[in-house]
Amino acid sequence: MTRAAATPCFHCGAPVPAGAPWRVHVDDTPRPLCCPGCEAVARAIVAGGLDGYYRFRTRLPERPDTGRRARPETWRVFDDPELQADFLHPLDAERAAVTLAVEGITCAACAWLIEHRLNALDGVTRSAVNLSHHRLYLEWDRRHLALSRILAELASIGYPAQPYVPDAAQQHQQHEERRAARRLIVAAIAMMQVMMFSIPHYIAGDGGMSAHFQALFNALSLALATLVVGYCARPFLRGAWRDLRSRHLGMDVPVTLAILGAYLASAYGVATGGPVYFDSVTMFTALLLGSRYLEMRARHRHGRSGNALAGVLPRSALRLDAAGREQVVPATRLVAGDRIRVLPGEGVPVDGVILDGASSLDEALLTGESQPVPRGPGEAVTGGSLNLDAALTVRVTHAARTSRATEILALTDRAFSERPRLLDTAARLAHRFVIGVLLIALGVALAWLAIDPSRALWVTISVLVVTCPCALALAMPAALSACHGRLRRRGVLLTRADAIEHLADATRVIFDKTGTLTRGRPRLAETHPLAAGLDAARARALAAALEAHSEHPIAHAFAPYRVPGITACNVTRQAMGSLSGEVAGRALRLGRADAVMSAPPAPPPGDGQWLLLAEATTPLAWFRLDDTLRDGAEQAVAALREAGLAVELLSGDDTPAVAALARRLSVTDWQARATPEAKLAHVQALQATGERVIMVGDGINDAPVLAAADVSLAMNEATDLARTRADGVLLAPRLGRLAEAVTLARRTRRLIRQNLAWALGYNLCALPLAATGLVPPWAAALGMAGSSLVVVGNALRLGRGVPTPLSDPEEAAS
Repeated sequence: MTRAAATPCFHCGAPVPAGAPWRVHVDDTPRPLCCPGCEAVARAIVAGGLDGYYRFRTRLPERPDTGRRARPETWRVFDDPELQADFLHPLDAERAAVTLAVEGITCAACAWLIEHRLNALDGVTRSAVNLSHHRLYLEWDRRHLALSRILAELASIGYPAQPYVPDAAQQHQQHEERRAARRLIVAAIAMMQVMMFSIPHYIAGDGGMSAHFQALFNALSLALATLVVGYCARPFLRGAWRDLRSRHLGMDVPVTLAILGAYLASAYGVATGGPVYFDSVTMFTALLLGSRYLEMRARHRHGRSGNALAGVLPRSALRLDAAGREQVVPATRLVAGDRIRVLPGEGVPVDGVILDGASSLDEALLTGESQPVPRGPGEAVTGGSLNLDAALTVRVTHAARTSRATEILALTDRAFSERPRLLDTAARLAHRFVIGVLLIALGVALAWLAIDPSRALWVTISVLVVTCPCALALAMPAALSACHGRLRRRGVLLTRADAIEHLADATRVIFDKTGTLTRGRPRLAETHPLAAGLDAARARALAAALEAHSEHPIAHAFAPYRVPGITACNVTRQAMGSLSGEVAGRALRLGRADAVMSAPPAPPPGDGQWLLLAEATTPLAWFRLDDTLRDGAEQAVAALREAGLAVELLSGDDTPAVAALARRLSVTDWQARATPEAKLAHVQALQATGERVIMVGDGINDAPVLAAADVSLAMNEATDLARTRADGVLLAPRLGRLAEAVTLARRTRRLIRQNLAWALGYNLCALPLAATGLVPPWAAALGMAGSSLVVVGNALRLGRGVPTPLSDPEEAAS
């Protein structure tokens, strides 16, 4: 017997449960609905006289969630004047405008429904939906209607929305792209029209067309070319004037000479009946604008990953008061210690620790992780991650201004504010190239004045156009931008401009142990009291009091053993990372045995890291710490070796623990008991022999060597000092990403060399042809644009391409 198919929901298309009571009457016919949410939305649509939506829609919407979202109090936070100052645009004393990012839009019928629903509200004067970007532009009278009421109305019909607030960088990029697009469109249209006016002349030849038509076509071409030169070519003119004033010649100088020379000569030809090349002027300008526009789009696309973080933090939060009541507040008003509730499907507004609930969180924008990660009570959550499964109660640990997402933004800004040495080299090369091109053009002009003065100008213009160093100028920036963007998406945030160059040149990778190759979450496995009258519990409490003043991962192993009333004072960090301080009137030291005592006793047998607690010359207790190897560490080390890099382990831990880890990873070069000074001296000694060193660490004691290495990477949970000293941060705890970064950096270097070789090779081949008069100006423009597009297209392969074989095996399995 076959089971009858479930009736689809009239609103969203989901199966309607048997016996479901939810209905809505459309065209005097009861229509089945699957849930109260669909019923509420459908009734709101019908009650507003907008049931035509169901006749015109082409796609089904998602099932709405109208429980909390449809209540005006949910959106009341957006009535806050301080918050509105960020996104509201006052039109006059009464009216204001706002752009909303709307969820759930699927087709044109959705736009029709939204606009008709809002236009029916008293106070709304204009609403317009942008289907491409799912945004709504709205103008309304603030005296009669609160913004929270508008947002609640949208939620009630299944389209929750929030104010759309691009950051300053995004606004600048959007304005720059729109302006460039307008210039490109005008130049392209003018080019096509001018070419249409030129075709009769090329077909008929000189004297084959009526003089009146020739004069008319020349006049029309002059008008269009004037528009192109005066408006579309303005960026080149301004750039050339800037270069001349700074006495540093760039690519805009020969471009401007070619455009102005061809335009003025053609205008003179119109007046005197001489030859005109307006088609070459407009084509050269349009093609050059097109290549620059494509490069700009590529650069903006790969740079937006950092800017996207600015919008990833929710603007509002559900704060819980002492009685557990929810209150919607701006996320910027949250402070450490506040309790908030994060509902499923919503973003985490700030960094915090889960107090109640368990869920999966999507951290892709922050770490590059493609898979959601499970989180439960006691575990940390990061502001900007997306809660997927269940509601969470979170205690705020960092305000929005000090959240991890904000820190990543600051590090990204630092990277893009610096100029790589490669780009300085390219700028110097382009400067010399331009000088050479101008000298060659001058020589060609003088030669043709002697050979055939009537052709001298056009041959010279062809030389200037065909040798335009656009491809040379784009060769490096396009590749570096694409590399930065791809690494950021893969969870490797480079914070120094020269990091890509140094990664490509690296010959050796040096790893710290605790928190780098291991998880950095050591646990206290054994306690061996040595002093009479001291039991294990008391010894752990004394050590925990000292470690409470440390940021090292070892401190977390002792945190569960802190005892109220047993505290340490005057705690200082001594040589080799040991701690000294006073506990209950006793001067104690905790750390490696040789750092604590001059003649320490032998530790008990057993693998792991042994710490000694001592008072003056009296040993009090041994502590053995265990730490687990980080997932993928063995595969990452193997991948780095396969890439031709030497791998070394440099740690401050005891010899047995370091030796055991080195054996497991098959690392033959290792050093234990290394102080920060010893680590620094070791790296400097390697650099003196010509080695190019990558250093990977996470602790305060790694900060000096991270700063000294050719390129350094800090782990995602590294201390603030380590992250600021490093050249990059592994946002996800996957060491395999380091191998990917090296591979991609080398690939970027190869592409840059290919681009430079192509740009120089093209110019060396095209220059003699243009100088001998074999290349007309329009063909020179095509060649120049084609060369630039080849360079940009080659660089864009970095943003896509085949996944690197050095990816983490556990990620590939997932």
